[in-house]
Order: sequence, then C-alpha cells, then structure tokens
Amino acid sequence: MNKPLSDDRLEALRRLDACTLANAIETFQVRLRNEGFTDGSLRCFFPHLEPIAGYAATIKVRGSAPPTADSLYPDRTDWWNYVMSLPEPRIVIAQDIASCPGLGALFGVVHINIARALGSVGIVTNGVVRGIPVAEALGFQIFAGGVTVSHAYTHIVEFGIPVEVGGLKVHSGDLLHGDQHGVQSIPLNIADQIPPVAARIAARKQALIALCRSPEFRVERLRAVVAKEQP
Repeated sequence: MNKPLSDDRLEALRRLDACTLANAIETFQVRLRNEGFTDGSLRCFFPHLEPIAGYAATIKVRGSAPPTADSLYPDRTDWWNYVMSLPEPRIVIAQDIASCPGLGALFGVVHINIARALGSVGIVTNGVVRGIPVAEALGFQIFAGGVTVSHAYTHIVEFGIPVEVGGLKVHSGDLLHGDQHGVQSIPLNIADQIPPVAARIAARKQALIALCRSPEFRVERLRAVVAKEQP
C-alpha cells in the first residue's frame, strides 16, 4: 500500500463531514460519481459519534450453514497479525459471503473488543452485528446491514483480500471515511489536496444557505449565485 498519511493530515480528513468530502473528491474527477461509497443497504448505528477515518482491514466471513465435518468451525487468530500489520487507525471491512448473508454475526461483544484492541475505530459489514450497547459505550462505530441475536456458524474465511460491502469495493489498506451518511474511500493520491478544496466548497455552500435564509432573499439573486458555481 501507499505510505500512510501523517496524523495531522489524516485528522484534517476525519473532521470533514462525509457529504462535503464526497463533493470535494468529485472535483478531482478521479472516479465516476456513482462509485466509491456505500449504498443505502448499510446503516450507521451511532450517528451521534464523530466521523471516523482509517485504513481498511478486509475480511470475508460466512456462517449461515454448519460445517460438514466437525460441530464447529475452528477459531482463527491469524487475522489479528494481519490487522496489526496495517497502519493505524484501522477500520475492519467484513463481507458476509454466506448464501444467506446476515443470519449470524461475527462481531458481538467479544470481537468488537478484539477489533478495538487491535487499533480499529469501527467496522463495516454487509452482514449483521450484535452487542450494540457495548460498541456504543466504547465509542466504536458500526456500519452494518442489521442486527441479530446469534452468531450462528459465522467464521472468518479469508482476510487481506478485495471485498465489497454495500456496493463499495475495498482493497486492503484503502483509506476510508465514515459518518452518519455512510462510508466512502479516499483516493490516497489526492488526499493531501482535499481539505482546502472541501473548505472552499463548504464556504460557498454556507453563503448560498445564508442567502436562502436572509430577508433579502430573491429568486434572481439565488439564480445569480448558482450560476457562478457552474463549471
């Protein structure tokens, strides 16, 4: 993967709200506007928490069906070393590849605490989770398709490989950002240039909003302001 950002540059990106960040990324025209973010199939469990940013630790899980040989799938701990090999902070991206995704949860009280101890600030999964109060108390963000009461037979199949969750394609080590609006990837080759562009976009947006709320509002003035924003 590319060299990780310095702490201050990563923090500047983390502080951005997801919508302004997405608008800023669009101006660089490095990807199509319908790519690079999660769709509405995932929800942010704790919208009151601050945005998160970190490097993707990718895993694939499965668990809707029992094993054919033994009564349980063996526990894997080798993925811990993989997660620790990535720069901090980390975000675990778990694609549930079961024939019935979302039946059982890998991430509950135990694995949420493990992920946090491994330097992760949140998880993103097309599957389900449990142990919600524990995650909230820890300030550990969750983006998931839903909740469940059971872990069923959910187990880790692979890690460190490309995954797709909620329409977002993620490679190991990708830089990600998430808040109540969803999760998106940040192209590392433009990461340093994004904060000043985002600041200009936010300033223009606030000026337009101020006009809309002003007693001096006129449609003609609004049309003139919008016209200036057209490329």
